[in-house]
Amino acid sequence: MKPELQAKFLQHLNKKKKDAGFTLIELLVVIIIIGILAAIALPSLLSQANKAKQSEGRNNIGAINRAQQARFLESAAFAEGTGATADLGIGIPTQTANYVYKSEGTATSLNTATPAIDNLKAYAGVVFTAQINNQSATQAVACESKDTTTTLPTLATAFDSAKSDCGTTFKNLGGK
Repeated sequence: MKPELQAKFLQHLNKKKKDAGFTLIELLVVIIIIGILAAIALPSLLSQANKAKQSEGRNNIGAINRAQQARFLESAAFAEGTGATADLGIGIPTQTANYVYKSEGTATSLNTATPAIDNLKAYAGVVFTAQINNQSATQAVACESKDTTTTLPTLATAFDSAKSDCGTTFKNLGGK
C-alpha cells in the first residue's frame, strides 16, 4: 500500500475513534455539575413543599372563620369542639394529613390548625363580636405562628381582642 494512502487511512481511523463518544472525565464533570445543581435546588424545593402544605392550614382557617361568622349570625352561637368543622358544614375534615382543626370558646371563637407533622406553622383564627357604630357585628382575624411548631395555640397567646392583635407568638394575617 502506498505510504500516502496508508497515512490517510490511519488519519481516518484516528478521527473515527475521536468521534466515538465522551471520555470518562467528561462524563464525571457533567455528573458533578448536576450533583451541585441538585444540592442547591433541593432545600428550595423542600421549603416550597412546606409552604404548599401551610397554605392548606391558612385557607382552612379563613374558611372556618367565615363559617363561624355565618353561624353566629344565624344562631347567635359559635360551633365549638373537635367536631365544629363538621357542624359548620363547610367540608373541612377534623384532621387532614397536615393539620388538626379545632374550635373553642362561646363568646369568642378560637379556631386552630395545629400541625400534624413537623416543620409546619400553626394557624389560629379568632371570631368575636364588636360594637361598630352602635351595632353588634362579628369580626375575624387570622394569625400565623412565627416559627414552625406543633404547640396548640390558646386564646390568650393567639389573640388580644382589645388590640385586635395576634400577640407575641403569632403574626397577624389580616381580617376584621
